[in-house]
Amino acid sequence: MPEETATAQAPPRMATTPSSVSTAQGVHAPVRFHTRLRHGIRRPHNWMQLFKFCTVGGSGYVVNLCVFALTNKALGLHHIAAATIAFVVALFNNFWWNRHWTFGGHGAREHHAGFQAARFFAVSITAFLFALGILQLLVTTTSVPTVVAQAISIVAATPLNFIGNKMWTFRRDEPGRF
Repeated sequence: MPEETATAQAPPRMATTPSSVSTAQGVHAPVRFHTRLRHGIRRPHNWMQLFKFCTVGGSGYVVNLCVFALTNKALGLHHIAAATIAFVVALFNNFWWNRHWTFGGHGAREHHAGFQAARFFAVSITAFLFALGILQLLVTTTSVPTVVAQAISIVAATPLNFIGNKMWTFRRDEPGRF
């Protein structure tokens, strides 16, 4: 039998924020959330994305508060109905800007917009329900004006919204990840 020649291969490149690690048995175990978070906060581009996300969110915040004030104060709608209408209007604004500007440089525009829109909507609904709970709590238990309560509730839901959209809606596809 001819002698086989061994060729040295470079070890596989590990993603900066791995989604799984190899164990001694060669099994790929998922990386814990806190480990991914720790790796993520060390990367400058994540902070730039957070800045862009907050800028887009700021424009959506203004849209949301204007629509809320118009529908609640000028048209006399109940604060829950006004918040829902304001959310839907701001949602369209935020999806477009996040897809094209915030996460666009990381391949977001290369993926199917329909799937991303569905995910964006799911994350946004989750954050909206969280914010709605805070709004209802503030309106019913404090003397905070409804527009101020709406503003506070949106700020409180922002971290949930950013993490959900970064890690699920607009995530970068990693080689070998399904």
